[in-house]
Amino acid sequence: MNRRRFMYLAIALVALNTFFWLAGGGMALSQAVISRFFGNSMVRAEVLVQNGGVVQDWRIDRGVITAISGSSITLLERDGTSVTVQVSPTAQVQGPYKFATVPQLKRRLRVVLYHQANLPAELVQVEGVGR
Repeated sequence: MNRRRFMYLAIALVALNTFFWLAGGGMALSQAVISRFFGNSMVRAEVLVQNGGVVQDWRIDRGVITAISGSSITLLERDGTSVTVQVSPTAQVQGPYKFATVPQLKRRLRVVLYHQANLPAELVQVEGVGR
């Protein structure tokens, strides 16, 4: 009798594990949806994130650097909008190019800036040379 219960329990656990393994990807947003909204065609975005009961308002700006002055970067976005974003001097710079710090950034670089609504950008991703 105990062996039979153990066998039923093992079968149920394997079935449950298989369900979650197969359904996990299906319950998430598809890569096509993520690429459509946050891929290369994105101009700018405002994202609200709730973490531990605290709502954070994030801005994501993508464009070509037209001016750099002290602690701010001016971008020309794809839709023709010009936006100036404050950038922290300690912001992390990522990308395939050899730019390690904010002062090394130059005009005509295509970048994505991530920052909370009223705070300086903490992350700069260099995507390439703009048009």
